[in-house]
Amino acid sequence: MSVLVNLIVMLGMLFVVPAGLRLIDSEGLAPIRRIWPLFAVCGAVALWLPRSAAATALAAVYAIGTLLPAAAAARRLARSRSLAAAESAVLAALTAPSVAGAALTAERAGHELFGFSLEILALTVPHFHYAGFAAALVAGLVCRTAAGPGARFAAFSVPLGTLLVLAGYFIDDWAELAGALVLTAGMWTVAVLTWRDIRTGGRDRVTRTLLTVSAAVLAATMLLALSWAVGEATGLPHPNLTWMAATHGLGNALGFALCSLLAWRRLKETPV
Repeated sequence: MSVLVNLIVMLGMLFVVPAGLRLIDSEGLAPIRRIWPLFAVCGAVALWLPRSAAATALAAVYAIGTLLPAAAAARRLARSRSLAAAESAVLAALTAPSVAGAALTAERAGHELFGFSLEILALTVPHFHYAGFAAALVAGLVCRTAAGPGARFAAFSVPLGTLLVLAGYFIDDWAELAGALVLTAGMWTVAVLTWRDIRTGGRDRVTRTLLTVSAAVLAATMLLALSWAVGEATGLPHPNLTWMAATHGLGNALGFALCSLLAWRRLKETPV
């Protein structure tokens, strides 16, 4: 599982985050986009080294890099006159990689941060690159393009669900299930709006295909996430973590995040 998770995380570090940053309208992000590869390469190398001082140091460099978008989010929040749905999703996306960076540094150091096992810390890293960053950003883009209560619900519920899942780690499996329900509802709303509203309206064939794949994949991968959370809370049979990485994790990375970001780049919409 570790090899597959590492590859998924590398995609998040080297492509998903910088591609997503290009979709956010902020002059303060331009310098971050230029130097991001330096931090991302350090983080990617740290994934493959044995737990050691060298791996920890490289992971710490990446963690420092993730603080730059978080600082940009703080400045953006200070300038915001109102915290609209789309804006809240963007702010959550900018902050999420810093959680992944902290988890990666602790895991590479062999330190059970806040009592979390090293396995949970390792899985937190992809979770906050994809659910935390990519999904929140896409929800914000959808909200900006498809007006209505459904779009606002998606923009609020995706980052809220991600936060509730994290809070569930500190409480119990039932709290984590509650977070998974909120996150799944938000992600399915993103899928429906993408299918119904975003991919129509004269889009070119490639863009329509990318949006279709991203919406269809979300329907399946979030069902898997929900089944896993239900199983953890109730003791019912459910996929193990290895199977979840190979299905839910890989599907969200390639089918949702990669396809969505490529599609939104092609759409050339006004950045959020």
